[in-house]
Amino acid sequence: MRFQQSAPVASITGALFTAALLAGCARHAAPPPTASVAPPPVVAMVPAPLPAGARPGMNVPARLPDGSYPTPNRALSGAGAVWHLRSALNVAALACRGAQEATIIAQYNAMLAARKVEFASAQATLQAEYRAGGGDWQDRFDDHMTRLYNFFAQDLAREAFCAGAADTLGAMAAVPAATLPGFAAERLAALERPFTDFFAAYDRWRAGQLVPATVVAAGASPPPRPVAGTVG
Repeated sequence: MRFQQSAPVASITGALFTAALLAGCARHAAPPPTASVAPPPVVAMVPAPLPAGARPGMNVPARLPDGSYPTPNRALSGAGAVWHLRSALNVAALACRGAQEATIIAQYNAMLAARKVEFASAQATLQAEYRAGGGDWQDRFDDHMTRLYNFFAQDLAREAFCAGAADTLGAMAAVPAATLPGFAAERLAALERPFTDFFAAYDRWRAGQLVPATVVAAGASPPPRPVAGTVG
């Protein structure tokens, strides 16, 4: 009778040792790290900062009783809004520089050609409004136009103003002539907002007004990056 040769004792012993070693590693392996959660930001009240581009002692217009700021674009007729918008965009074509400069100039010139009739009518109507006020209407009209140009030419909000002008010129091509006065009034409000926002920020700084600011809690650090656990 032939007997099947059993596995060598050394092989069985080695296999049992390897299994025990793996079991021990599984029991003692370091658990995978957990990401720590950073403390939430704290909102604190701090003094309002001096706005970018401002300097102490600037002459900022005083607020009106309704809380707004005086601008040359108040209480305009439809014709006045159209002519004022043309003037604001004229300033943009003259003053805006950078990546949008060529586009603004090209769109402004195209607007002048496409809206020639509307602009001529708006100017004539606005001048008639000044003429009806009596006196030397031409001087009053010219003085007002000078204040209008100077308002939009202020460099304290140039970047935001130019971005708004570029957007307005892009949208204006699709505006029907009949709705141009309403469009002009809406866009004038948007174009002057960077300036009035600056005035408000300067007033907050000058008054030492407290404003909310997000502060990162002391000791906060970003959560650690996960790493692979060691086996065996």
